[in-house]
Amino acid sequence: MIDLTVNKEVLKRAVERARIKNIIIPTFKQQRNPALIPKKIVEKLKGIGLWDVDPLNLFRITWSNQPVANGGGFGGVNYLEFPKELTGVDARIVALVGKWFPTGAHKVGAAFGCLVPRLVTGQFDPTTEKSVWPSTGNYCRGGAYDAALLGCESIAILPEEMSSERFEWLKSVAGEIIKTPGSESNVKEIFDKCWELRQSGQALCIFNQFDELGNYLWHHEITGPAMEEVLKRIMGENDQFRGVISATGSGGTIASGDYLKKLYPFSKIVASEALQCPTLLNNGFGAHRIEGIGDKHVPWIHNAKNTDFVVAIDDDIPMSLIRLFNEPNGKEYLLEKGVSKELVDNLDLVGISGASNLASAIKFAKYHEMTGNDVVMTVLTDSMDMYQSRLQEMTAEKGEFSSRDAAAIYQSKLLDLSIDYMEELTYYGKKRIHNLKYYTWVEQQGKTYEEIQQQWYDDSYWTSIIDTVDKIDELIEDFNRQTGLMDNI
Repeated sequence: MIDLTVNKEVLKRAVERARIKNIIIPTFKQQRNPALIPKKIVEKLKGIGLWDVDPLNLFRITWSNQPVANGGGFGGVNYLEFPKELTGVDARIVALVGKWFPTGAHKVGAAFGCLVPRLVTGQFDPTTEKSVWPSTGNYCRGGAYDAALLGCESIAILPEEMSSERFEWLKSVAGEIIKTPGSESNVKEIFDKCWELRQSGQALCIFNQFDELGNYLWHHEITGPAMEEVLKRIMGENDQFRGVISATGSGGTIASGDYLKKLYPFSKIVASEALQCPTLLNNGFGAHRIEGIGDKHVPWIHNAKNTDFVVAIDDDIPMSLIRLFNEPNGKEYLLEKGVSKELVDNLDLVGISGASNLASAIKFAKYHEMTGNDVVMTVLTDSMDMYQSRLQEMTAEKGEFSSRDAAAIYQSKLLDLSIDYMEELTYYGKKRIHNLKYYTWVEQQGKTYEEIQQQWYDDSYWTSIIDTVDKIDELIEDFNRQTGLMDNI
C-alpha cells in the first residue's frame, strides 16, 4: 500500500533542499482544480515556458493548461472529439489531450504521483539518493523532468528501440540514461536492470510505475475528474456515457475508469493492447510498435477485477493512421471526406498510442452498436512531437504517402474496423487476467501471495489507496510550510 510513515531526519534534509532550490509542491487538489493555485504563482507562470525546467512548472502538471508553449495559464480540460466523418460510427468519441503537459505527455503526472508521497514523508532523500525511472518511454521522461524540478539526480531506463526524440530530449534532463534490449514489450529486461542497480550498492530509490500505487492514485484523482469535467461540458440531456478506453501500459491511466464507474455505474472499462503481444486477450507475447504500452505482463496496479473488455489492435493500424493524420495528402483527403479543417489541423495531437486508443474506441462503439447519444472517452497520452522520426522512417521504407494511400487507410483502418480480437470479460475472464500477475510479481519481483489475493478478494484494497490522498495533501502543505517559500513568492 502507499506508506505514509514519516522519516523526520530525511524529511528535514528534503525540506532544506527544496528551500535552496525554490521548490513549492502543488497538492493533488490543485492539480485537479487549478483554480485553487495561488494567484501569485499563476502570475509568475506567465513568464515560464511549458517545458522549462523551472520548479513552478510542477503546478502545470494538470489536464487544464492553456494549450500554448509559453506563459499560459489555466482553462478547461483539453480534449478532442472525433466525428463520424472520421470514425465511421455514430457514437461520440472524445479524448483528453496529453500534449499540453510539461514534457508533452501526461506521464509526468504519474511520475509526480509516485515521487512526491515519498519526498514529503522523508522516504526519499534527494540529497543522497538517485531516483530511478524504469519505463517504456514517456514515464522516464516525466520522472527525469520531475526529478530535475525537484533538484534530485535521476536515472532513466527505457528500451533501446524507442523513438530517437525521447533519447535526444532525455540527454538534456536525465543524469543517466540506460538503454535496455528490445522494444515496447520488453518490460522484463527493464525490471532486470532495476535488480542489477539494487545490487550495485548505489544509493537509489526506484520508482517503478508498474507497481507504484501512487501512479494509480494520480490517475484516479486527476485524470478521472478531468474526464468527468469534459463529460459534464459536452453531454446533452439524452446522452449516455458508455465507457473509457485505455491502453493498459503501466495500469495507471485505466484507473480513471474506476473513478468514472462510481459516477456512471453502467459504464465499461476497456483495456487495449497490441495484437502482436496479446497478453490480456490470449496470455500471449511478442514485439510491437505501439510505443509506450509495455506488455508481456499485467501491471501490479491494474485493477483487473474492474475491467470489462479487452481489445487488441494490430500495430499497423496506428502506424498507418499517424501517416493519414500528418502527411499532406492524408490531411487533404480527410478534408474531402468532410472532416473539419479545425480537427484536421489538430490531428498532430494524436500520437501512436493515441491512434491505437482511437481505433479501440471505434471497435468498442461498433461492438455495442452505439448511437449518437452514446459517449466514449479515451486518452491521447502524447502527440506527434515524439514521432516525427517514425514518419520519416516509414517514408523511407514505403515511399511518399499518396492520395491513394490515404483513401486505402481511411477505408481499411477506420471505416472497416471490425469487432474481431475483442473479449467481453466474465468474472473468470477477469480473474484469468488478474492471475497472470502472479508470475511476474510474486515469483519474480518479490510481491506476496497474501497481497495478490487481497487485490482480488478485498475491494478495500483499492479504496484504501484513494483514501490516502487527503493525507498526502496535508503532508505536501506541511512540507511547503516548512520551506517557508510560499510567503516569499
